[in-house]
Amino acid sequence: MIQDIAPYKLSNQYLPDKICGPEDTVISVQGGSLLVGEGDAELRFPRRDELPGDISCRYLFAINGQDFYLAEEPVAEAAGYRYLGLRDIRYQLKGPRFLMYAAYTAFHLAVWYRDNRFCGRCGGGTVHSEKERALKCPHCGNVIYPRLIPAVIVGVINGDSILMTKYANRPMSFYALIAGFTEIGETLEECVAREVREEAGLKVKNLRYYKSQPWGSVQDVLMGFYCDVDGDTTIQLERNELKEGRWVPREEIEGQLDDFSLTHEMMMTFKAGREPKA
Repeated sequence: MIQDIAPYKLSNQYLPDKICGPEDTVISVQGGSLLVGEGDAELRFPRRDELPGDISCRYLFAINGQDFYLAEEPVAEAAGYRYLGLRDIRYQLKGPRFLMYAAYTAFHLAVWYRDNRFCGRCGGGTVHSEKERALKCPHCGNVIYPRLIPAVIVGVINGDSILMTKYANRPMSFYALIAGFTEIGETLEECVAREVREEAGLKVKNLRYYKSQPWGSVQDVLMGFYCDVDGDTTIQLERNELKEGRWVPREEIEGQLDDFSLTHEMMMTFKAGREPKA
């Protein structure tokens, strides 16, 4: 998965006093796009000394001693660089994997910073905490932490087949699994049952947890579950969400375009017969 970057390791300690040096990596976010190398087959971010002008940067994290900073305002496109969306970065550029992980994690933080410049309680401007990764309101004392949205990925099993789906309104040609965000007052297990019922009209039983994954493009933490179909196996799709859904035997499963996602790993784990058993 995208976070599997060994022998590299993410160090996400909050170090607000670190100053961006000439050779440190700068990530600039403009809307849903990041500033990356132009004309390269591999993902590349600019160093500070490659960017023109007086740029204010904030320390994000380090990977194996390489420091990453966020440009606090989007920078003009420097020579040899252009803005590219996360989806295009994922499918058009090849590794290195640790930089792909850095891109998604930096985007997560950049969106959180952008969306919390003002306090949601009193409307006052927020400032950075000196002690922890948080934004605080000096007017009312409200403290805002990075947003992490819980969501589930569900492998629904019917004997030797698994339910595979295609989204209705997304430009994806490959199959995925049932997925959805957890609602207020809902457990993860209840979310699994609800999402499968709403999107495919199926009941499930024998839930078993598999793995989790951070997914910075939508600020969520994904939790993967396998479960068994309970009773009627007739698929009744929610057409606003899904355009296709079918039971796919193990031997017919094809993975996604890369091995970054929890969805891909769960499909391939089932294909290999290594999924947790009931």
